Parts: sequence; C-alpha cells; structure tokens
Amino acid sequence: MRQRRTIAAALLVVVIIAAIAIGAAAGRGAQASNDATGTPTAPVSTPDPTSSEPSRPSPEVVAPPAPVPAFDKSARSIDDPNSIWLVVNKLRPLNPADYAPGDLVSVGEGEMRAEPAAAFDVMVKAAAADGYSLIAASAYRSYTEQSWIYAGDDELTARPGYSEHQTGLTVDIATPTGQCRIYQCFGDMPEGAWLRDNAWKYGFLLRYPADKTAVTGYEFEPWHFRYIGTDLSTEMHNTGFTTLEEFFGLPAAPVYP
Repeated sequence: MRQRRTIAAALLVVVIIAAIAIGAAAGRGAQASNDATGTPTAPVSTPDPTSSEPSRPSPEVVAPPAPVPAFDKSARSIDDPNSIWLVVNKLRPLNPADYAPGDLVSVGEGEMRAEPAAAFDVMVKAAAADGYSLIAASAYRSYTEQSWIYAGDDELTARPGYSEHQTGLTVDIATPTGQCRIYQCFGDMPEGAWLRDNAWKYGFLLRYPADKTAVTGYEFEPWHFRYIGTDLSTEMHNTGFTTLEEFFGLPAAPVYP
C-alpha cells in the first residue's frame, strides 16, 4: 500500500515538471511566431537621404556699409591767404594786397610754398615715370613783380593783388624744350594732356579751363595749375567740379568791380 503511494507521488511530480516545460516551450514558440509573422513592433526611424531636403546654410549677417561723411567745405578757409583753399579772383583780392608767403622754397625757375613744392616734385617724378618731362616755368610772383607783368589785358594777366601766383600755390608748367610754353597749344601736347588727366592726384587743379572763362574771368591756360591739396582735388574730380568758384558756391568773377 505504501509502495503504491510513493509511485503515485513520483508520477505527479513528473506530470508537473512536464507541464511546466510544455508551457515554457509554448511561450517561446508564440514569441517566435509573432516575430516571424510581423506582429507590430515599435518602428525604428531611418533617415532617407534621397527624400530629405538639402541642408541650407544659415544666412550670413552682413552689416550695412557705414555712411560716407559729407565733404566739409568749411574745413579750411577760402579767405585766409595762408590757406591752401584760398580763392583769389577778380572779385576776391588778396588781403593784404601785398601778401607774401613765409615758407617759399626753390622750384625749377621759381619758388613755391613748401607744401605745393613737395607735391609738385612728386608729380614731376610721376610724369617722368610715364615718359613725360615737366618743369616749373613760373611760380611765385610778388606784388611788385605782378605789377611789372600786368599788361592791361584782364583776360590774360591778373592785376597786382589779384593774382594766384602771389599766393605761392600756383605754378606755370612747361617742357624743357619750351615748346608751346605759356601758349594754349600746350594743352594739345602729350605733357599737357597728362597734366589734365593726372594733376588732381597730386593736389593740383587746372585753374582756368577752356569752357569756364565766364566763371573765372580768364582765357584757357592749360599750363596754369593751382595747388589745393589732395582732399579737395579728389573731391572736385569725383563730383565733376572744375572751378573753385562753382565748388564753393561763389559768384562768377568775369570782370573786376
């Protein structure tokens, strides 16, 4: 009797172990079946390089250009005889009439104030580099010298006390050969054309242009150049002004009062 109970208990244990094994196997089979049959699982996102838009760089922030300050026409005096912006014409005599600059230095056959003399030297060397020879034919003239030169023709020579030459800022330019010296044909020479196109770069102004006699009061003088400094000469070149009278808004000066 006791032997039968032991056998029965052993059989029960075997049955329980078998049941547990069958259940575990069934669970693994179901999981495998789900994986095989495509039971929904959480999708994994994979970027598609063929369908995405190309990356765009961030726009570059460009600061607006700084405004260019207006040219200050009051930076230098146009009345002081010591100023390189001095305007002398038939309505604007030198004050005092017998003014003489105090810093004259030798230039060619004459004298000029130190600053324009240095600028003239630079310009002559630049012309030489381009194949043109230039000299100073006449520059500073005192009140007394202008009195000797004045011939009574107000379109050809200035009266003493009204001449730009008396400022020490002006030079009459010629070639060493003397061809067309102080004649209008100088403007047709290669040297005259070079000066017309380049003198502004060195601070000089063709003071009496051919088409401005009604403004300046003088006939065309392609040899007569007035030093005004590179700041003013560049501004006049860039804005198209060819006379000091027009640039500074002064009255035309065709005749003496």
